[in-house]
Amino acid sequence: MSERSFLSEITIKNLGVIESATLEFEPGLTVLTGETGAGKTMVLTALNLILGGKSDAALVRTGQERLVASGRFAVTKEIANSASEKGAELDGDELILTRNVNSDGKSKAIAGGIAIPAGTLAELAVELIEIHGQAANLQITKSSKQRELLDRYAGSGLQKVFASYQLELTSYQNLKGRISTLKSAASKRDAEIAELTEFTNGFNKLKPKSGELAQIDVEISKLSSVEEFRVAIATAIGAVEDEENGTLTSLGLARRALDSVRAKDPEIEGVFSNLSEAFFLLGDANSTLNSYLASLEADPDRLSALQERKAALNSWLKKYATGETDLDLLIVRGESSKSAMADLTGGDELIAELEIELITVKKSLLAKAKELSSVRVKSALTLATAVSEEIHALSMPHTNLIVKVNHPDYAGALKESDFTVTGCDEVMLLLQAHRDGPLVPIAKGASGGEMSRVMLGLEVVLAKVQPVGTYIFDEVDAGVGGKAAIEVGRRLALLAKDAQVIVVTHLPQVAAWADSHFVVKKSSDGSIVASGVNKLAEAERIHEIARMLAGLEDSASAQEHAAELLAMRANG
Repeated sequence: MSERSFLSEITIKNLGVIESATLEFEPGLTVLTGETGAGKTMVLTALNLILGGKSDAALVRTGQERLVASGRFAVTKEIANSASEKGAELDGDELILTRNVNSDGKSKAIAGGIAIPAGTLAELAVELIEIHGQAANLQITKSSKQRELLDRYAGSGLQKVFASYQLELTSYQNLKGRISTLKSAASKRDAEIAELTEFTNGFNKLKPKSGELAQIDVEISKLSSVEEFRVAIATAIGAVEDEENGTLTSLGLARRALDSVRAKDPEIEGVFSNLSEAFFLLGDANSTLNSYLASLEADPDRLSALQERKAALNSWLKKYATGETDLDLLIVRGESSKSAMADLTGGDELIAELEIELITVKKSLLAKAKELSSVRVKSALTLATAVSEEIHALSMPHTNLIVKVNHPDYAGALKESDFTVTGCDEVMLLLQAHRDGPLVPIAKGASGGEMSRVMLGLEVVLAKVQPVGTYIFDEVDAGVGGKAAIEVGRRLALLAKDAQVIVVTHLPQVAAWADSHFVVKKSSDGSIVASGVNKLAEAERIHEIARMLAGLEDSASAQEHAAELLAMRANG
C-alpha cells in the first residue's frame, strides 16, 4: 500500500473539446499548460465528474452519445478499507473511479467496476483530493469553512475535545427533550394514568404467561374427554398385550421361531432384527399407554377453573389487543407499565429531579465548550503565525493573517442558541495589510491574486499536519505576476514534497517548478485528439515556457529566459 494516496491516471473520452486523452501522473508537482481554449480546464472538469460532481449533458462532445471520465488512484490501506465499506472493489492498492454521462444528461458512477451512487464518489473524494479554484476561494469567505480549516489544523487534540463536547450536548438535548415531553403531557396525564392503571390492575390480577392460552386449550380438551380417552386406551392396551391374541404375544412367537435359523441366512437375520425392534417399540408404547390410563382422572373443578381462566384471558385480550397473537406484546407492556406509571405519576416531582440533573449536565457542557474554545484559540495563534510566514514568502511581506475566535462570555448567562453542534465559537480569517493596520475580513481585504496566495499559504501549512493525498489548483496564480509568481511556484513545489500537487497554470514562473509538465494543444479543427495532451521532456519544456513567456517558442531570447527559469528548480 502507498504511504499516501495519489492520482496515477486520468482517461477522458468525448468531454467537451477533448475527443480522447490519457494523462499519467506521478507524485510531486505536475503542471498543465496550453493556449487559451485548448482544453486545460476540461481535465479538471473530468476530475470533478469522477469525484461525484454534477453531471451536465452539455459536457458531452458534439455528435457523441456519451462521455467517459475515469481516474486511477493509488490509495492507502485506510482509504482502501473505507472504499470497500462504501461498496467499491479494488485491484490491490488501486481504486478506479469512473463516471459516464449520456447525451440526455443521465449519468452512471462506477467504483472498481461496481455501480454506486454519485454521492458515494463525493464521499470518497473528501479522502482523496482537495481542489482549489475560484469556487474554493469563495468558500473560504464563509465562517463555517474558516472554522473547518482551523479545526483541521488543530488536529486530533481538538477532535477529542470536540467529541466530548458533542456527547455532552447530546445528553443535554435528550434531557431537555424528556423534560419537555413530560411537561407537555401534564394536561392529559390524568386520562393516561387512569387508562394505564386499569390496564396494570388487569395485568397484575391475571399475571398472564406467554403461550398460556394454547396450553389451556390442550388441558381443557383432555379433561373434557376423559371417558373417551379411557375407552380408546383400554382397547389399544388389550390389542397389544392379550395373552393369546395380543400383538406382543404374536411378535414374541415370531422372534422365537426365527431365532433358531437366523444365524444360517443373513436375510432371515435382517427380518429377525426388524421383528425385535418392533417388539421393543411396541413394549415401550404399551408401557406409556398403561401410565397414561393410570393418570386419567375426571376433574370437574380443574376443568371449570381452566374454562374460567380462558374466558378471563380472552376478555382481557379483546379489550386491549386484536387477537391471541398480541398476548406476548401485552405481557411486555404489562412488565414495563411500572416504569411508565412512574413517569406519569411522578409528575412535578420527576420534572423537578430532571431539571436539577439538567443543571449538572449544562455545567459539564459549558466546561467542554470552554475547553473547545481554549484549544481553538491556541491553535488560531500558531496557524496565523505559520500562514503569515508563508504569505510573506509569497511577495506579501507586510501582510499578516489573523485567525480570530469569537465566543460568548462564559462568565455570563449563555443563551440556548449559543450551544451549536460545532461549539460556541465563530471563527474569522482576517487580513492585516501592515503592522497596526485595520483587520479586514478576508473576503474584503484580499484581491484575487492575494486570495490565491493566502489559500496556497494555508494549504502548505495544513499539508504538514493533516495532509490530503492530492491537491489540485486551478487559477491559483490569478492576478499574480513577476516575483510573486516565482514564489507561488516555489511554494507549490514545497507543498509537493508532502503531497501530490497538480496545477493548471498560464504562468511560466509557476510551470518552471514542475516535476512533470503536460501541454494541451488544439488541432487544426479546434478539437483535441489523443495526441493533443502530451507529457513534455525536459528539452521540450524550454519551448513551451518560451511560448508562455513571449508567445514565440522559437525566440532565442525567450528560450534563454525559459532555461533560466527552469534552472531555479534545480537550484532550489
